[in-house]
Amino acid sequence: MAKSPRPRPRPRAKKPTERAPAGPRRSRLATILKWAGAAAVWMVIAALGAGVWVSIGLPDMDEALKTERRPTVTIQAADGTEIYRAGDLVGETVRLKDLPPHLMQAVLATEDRRFYSHFGIDPIGLGRAMVRNIRAGRVVEGGSTITQQLAKNLFLTPARTITRKLQEMVVALWLEWEFSKDQILTLYLNRVYLGAGTYGVDAAARRFFQRPAARVNTYEAAVLAGLLKAPSRYNPVASPERAHARARTVLANMVAAGYLTETKAAEAARGIQVAVVSAPTGNARHFVDWVLEAVSDYVTAGGRDLVVKTTLDLALQRQAETAMGRAFMAADRARMQAGEGALIALTPQGAVRAMVGGRDYGKSQFNRAVQAQRQPGSAFKPAVYLAALETGMTPATPVVDKPVSLSGWQPSNFSGKYEGRMTLEYALANSVNTIAVQLAQKVGPAKIIDTARALGITTDLPRDAGLALGTGEVSLLELATAYAVLARAGMGVWPYAITEIIGPDGAPLYQRQGSGPGRAVPAAPARTLTAMMAKVIDGGTGKHAAIGRPAAGKTGTSQNYRDAWFVGFTPQLVTGVWFGNDDGSPMKRVTGGGLPARTWAVFMGAAHQGLPVLAFDDIGDDGKPGSGSFWGRLKNLVGSGSETVEPVGENRAGD
Repeated sequence: MAKSPRPRPRPRAKKPTERAPAGPRRSRLATILKWAGAAAVWMVIAALGAGVWVSIGLPDMDEALKTERRPTVTIQAADGTEIYRAGDLVGETVRLKDLPPHLMQAVLATEDRRFYSHFGIDPIGLGRAMVRNIRAGRVVEGGSTITQQLAKNLFLTPARTITRKLQEMVVALWLEWEFSKDQILTLYLNRVYLGAGTYGVDAAARRFFQRPAARVNTYEAAVLAGLLKAPSRYNPVASPERAHARARTVLANMVAAGYLTETKAAEAARGIQVAVVSAPTGNARHFVDWVLEAVSDYVTAGGRDLVVKTTLDLALQRQAETAMGRAFMAADRARMQAGEGALIALTPQGAVRAMVGGRDYGKSQFNRAVQAQRQPGSAFKPAVYLAALETGMTPATPVVDKPVSLSGWQPSNFSGKYEGRMTLEYALANSVNTIAVQLAQKVGPAKIIDTARALGITTDLPRDAGLALGTGEVSLLELATAYAVLARAGMGVWPYAITEIIGPDGAPLYQRQGSGPGRAVPAAPARTLTAMMAKVIDGGTGKHAAIGRPAAGKTGTSQNYRDAWFVGFTPQLVTGVWFGNDDGSPMKRVTGGGLPARTWAVFMGAAHQGLPVLAFDDIGDDGKPGSGSFWGRLKNLVGSGSETVEPVGENRAGD
């Protein structure tokens, strides 16, 4: 008989205090803890990596204060006024203790009021900026702290990307860890860009107020702080109204931050005396460009700061620009189709006092006073007549105005008529073409070219009969230089604009010496020609150039009215004027005796206000005033009557 199976023992009941394991719940908790730990590890690794990344190549405090910049070249007018600065300007390195409290307060009130309480990133500022941007529907506020701005300026690119912004925050945190708040603010004030090529508050204060940052008043401090938002827009030289409005905003910020009372802010705003360095009137930039190009001919910059002193007379420059501006208005009004023009004025010794290289520098940087080569027309005739005088001819030499034929070429006079017998003096005064051609036949093109070279004309000239009528191309500077030789009784002239170049230590690297190349042409024929050219103004084709004192000059008009010139001089100043079009298209009957002569008179009349009346006879053979004849000095003492200068108007005279 089979045994019955033994009964299985009952499992013992668990004590009430024991719980069964909750398998799924414990698994989830472990997973969370595991990933949290991994995330923490990776965060540590990322933080360490970021720390390593930002620390690579970062300079210490002293290195960060050293600014790498482009060397500056400062251009000064003859009176020492700054007219242009190229390159970057960095002032003296300043410490907080050296600066007036209101300067730092203006910066903090406007840029970062919680600077001394945040850790490099301002969450409150970021939140406020985010709300304002959402409401405006565009970015109107950045929320960057001064530390963040410094991080960007020192180590990062200006690119507006998420990556760059994150880098900015990381570097800002590193800066706050590495440097004190005062050190960060010191770095910022010395390195921030404030417009006009200036870096740091000291450079900006010197540029805009002609004083160091340590001496700026409350209003000037507000102007500097206002520049931080947009240096170009709030530049007190270029935009004084905007700078003033922005400074008022900064003063209001200082009141809100508790740095100023409303009364003190109002006093600061009322006491506006911003002694900014005035920008040069008009576009003296053509002159500046010419000077900058020439600097390397005298010194090698070699990364050094340079101060270049020039011959520019700011009063004459303004007068030149005014005269040319009126001329363009007249040309437009009369529909003369004269699109461009140029003017250059220099002393008989060659110092360039004024230069207008074109109608609008902003539209065209091409310098028509120096770079353009155009046909001078009859303005070249003085070289022809001087060559003839050197062969023994005189102003009274009889000549005959008659048809001339040269290998089928028949030059005609501007009037289209022939007057027959006349003197050499009359022929020049009335710009008779046939006489100039006949003189060229007698003396030969080679002699004329040699004479032109002696006068300072260096461009290639044709060796045919057309040379006498100015078919060769010259620059306005060359032609004015040639006339300056006549104003100096035949002494040579080297035109120049630079008188001195000073290095960074204040020592001169170059100083102009000497007075020119010496005798260029014989004194007697030069004096004779000057007297003949005076007749051009006294009743000849240049009668509209009369200014009520001894003056000599010559008109010039190229074929089909493509160029119109008047170049003339007194014993004190030589000026050349040109009108035409860059593409060589004809003007509407504009001749040298019209628009250019009238423009010359307007400028020269203004330029000679208050100057003594000098006679050409008072110029000695050495080219210097006061060493001439007794009669010349007597005429100088007696003087001559003044004459009202006609305004620039329509063209009424011929060549």
